[in-house]
Order: sequence, then structure tokens, then C-alpha cells
Amino acid sequence: MGANREFKSSLFSELFSDPVRLRELYNAIANTNYGEDTPVELNTLEDILIKDLKNDVSFVIDDKFVVLIEHQSTLSENMPLRILLYIARLYERIAKYEDVYRDRLLKIPTPEFIVLYNGEKKFPDERIYRLSDAYKTSDESVEKFGSMELTVRVVNINPNGNAELLGKSSTLAGYSEFIEQIRRNKNSGMELLEAIKQAIEYCIDNGVLSAFLTERRSEVENMLYTEFDIDVAKAVWQEEAREEGREEERLKQIEERRKIVNALRSQGFDDEKIAGLTGISLETI
Repeated sequence: MGANREFKSSLFSELFSDPVRLRELYNAIANTNYGEDTPVELNTLEDILIKDLKNDVSFVIDDKFVVLIEHQSTLSENMPLRILLYIARLYERIAKYEDVYRDRLLKIPTPEFIVLYNGEKKFPDERIYRLSDAYKTSDESVEKFGSMELTVRVVNINPNGNAELLGKSSTLAGYSEFIEQIRRNKNSGMELLEAIKQAIEYCIDNGVLSAFLTERRSEVENMLYTEFDIDVAKAVWQEEAREEGREEERLKQIEERRKIVNALRSQGFDDEKIAGLTGISLETI
């Protein structure tokens, strides 16, 4: 398993790259009421190589720079650090090099970081992750001499919770129900592809994302099969890492980690940053 998704779109990004659906979703999450006259400018980066961090949608709305990520696997406490590295690349796109060094203050869109959690493990309706929780120093000198904070708002979008939020966005509620149907089918013993096909049929018959799924059925099948397959591979890899005495699996694990470390090194990350991003110890790296 490589350290990226070969730049393929996710179902989430395809669904919410539509400005109308995206505006509806943001209104629900941020409790705003932006109408059709409010422009939405998409600026999603497609060359992410940071393990487990897929930037599903990033956009500007009303001078706010929103990074929106859908996450179906276990959430990492290093999410704020990963997003910090990512947002720097986004700002590089909108800020001209020469403007950064002018005396006059360069105004930039206000950043907002939102992760929509759609995993199977129990999670509260909402939680805030903070970059400052990772700081080694937490004494008064941090506040005295200045520091940097980055907060990530994590919102649970599973259908068994957060009913108020899902009630504000029919598209988000439909997406949540669709993913839940796939999981139910898989848990009943269906093969992955059949579970996806049956979920598509169910949703179309019951008016859940029916127009989108009818129009793009084949594409949705391919995207979801890839996404779920990668998530399963991650889970297997993590489980294998806990086991001892299986030389063959141990060697596979070492090879996969080597690929990830080399990929991040090629992007300019040093070993300490790689350790923070991946959870692999410095000694192992």
C-alpha cells in the first residue's frame, strides 16, 4: 500500500465539489445562511502525499479558507500538525512571493479546518483537536513570547448521531445513509462490490442521492471499491503491526513503512516530521 491514493477523487469530493451542494453543507456545519448569490471558489489540491490525509474539498467562501476532509478510519491526534503542513501549501498558491515581503500587511482568507468523521468507532458528535496539545513546552513563556494555534473541528456525521446537523443538509444525510448501507451489507456477509451495488440500488429506490447515483453509478462503484479496499488494507496493516513472531508479515510491514518514509523524504520532510505524521518512531525511521 502506497502513501497516497494516486490522486483519485473520492466519492465525497465528487459529491461536494458541486457549489450548490457545498454551500448547503457549509451552511449546515457553520450554522450560516449563504444563498446562491454567495460565490464558492474551489481550490482543492490534488497532489497530496501525506499518509492518511486526503484533502477532499478546499474552498473559499466569504473570505474564509475552508479545508473540508471526510475521514472513515481512526482519527489521529496529529491531525492539526498534518493540516498545518497542508495549509501552508494552499496559502503558497494564493500569495504572490513578492507580496509576502512587502511592508504593507497582506490580507489572507481566514482559515477553517473541518473533519467529518464517518468511521465505525464510537465518537462524540463533535470534538476540537488543537495543535498546542502537541507542544513539548506548556509554561508561561509560550504565551509571553507568542505561539501558534491551529484548531480542527471534528464532526461526527454517522446517521446514529448528530441528528440536528444531518437535518440541515439533505445531501450530507443522504451520503451518511449511503455509506451506512454499504457497511450493513458488508457486515451481513456480502462481498465488497456486491455490498456497494446493493446500497446503490437501495438508495435509488428510496430517494437517497438518487439523481447523483443514477447518473454516475459506475463511477461511484469504482471510487468506493477503491476507498473501502484501502481502508481495509490500513486496518490489516495496523493489526499486523501488533502481532509478533510472524516473520513474513514483519518483513512486509518494514517494506511498506520504508516506501512511506522514502515518499515523504522525497517531498522534503525530515525524519522528525515524518515521525510525527506517520506515528513511526525515529528509531525505526
